[in-house]
Amino acid sequence: SAPARVELEIVGPQRLTFNEVVAIYRKWLGSRPAQLVDVPDRLIDWMYRLGDFFAWLGWRTPIRSIAKQEMVRGAIGDPTPWTDMTGIKPQSLEAALMAEPADVREKWFARIYALKPLIFAVTALFWISTALVSYGPGWDMGLGLLYEGVLSGPIAPLAVIAGATSDLIIGVAIAFRRTSKVALLAALILSFVYLILGTILVPRLWREPLGPMLKIWSVMVLNVVSLAIVDDR
Repeated sequence: SAPARVELEIVGPQRLTFNEVVAIYRKWLGSRPAQLVDVPDRLIDWMYRLGDFFAWLGWRTPIRSIAKQEMVRGAIGDPTPWTDMTGIKPQSLEAALMAEPADVREKWFARIYALKPLIFAVTALFWISTALVSYGPGWDMGLGLLYEGVLSGPIAPLAVIAGATSDLIIGVAIAFRRTSKVALLAALILSFVYLILGTILVPRLWREPLGPMLKIWSVMVLNVVSLAIVDDR
């Protein structure tokens, strides 16, 4: 009869260090060997705490204190009992990967996944920073543009406050995983509103050398990319 209540360590035939695993995956993806850099322990601890902060925001991050504990503890075992019992001869990690060569999907995923934290951090910080600039050093400039667009009286400052507050809410909502998708959609809608209002009120902005109206399209594309990769499953 088949054995019952048996504890087996389901591990591969080789014990690999973290650097060896990274090297195998990079080879499978067709990337050059990684350049190893010694990082001070204090900086590493700070990065793990930063990962904990992103996890608090709701994002799935591989760099956090729990991951550090597991890496320090290690995950080793003896494959002999389970291979003897089942007759299965497991392949090495490298052999298993090379049996299924990486295609463009795996390569794209590896590259974009590494960029995902940067994409969302930049997107959130962009909207938050535009709000802070509008509340602070850009206040007079914002009022001047609205006055130029024939908005006067209390409407102009209220419009600046409304725009800055909307930007701030969107930026903070993008930072939190639970509200990021709705916030990205709101950011797209608000960008269209800014384009329309800017065209109607101050059409000369389309001719500005720095291209403030043209750059809105870049922001919208960044929001579309963020929407495309926001889901983890």
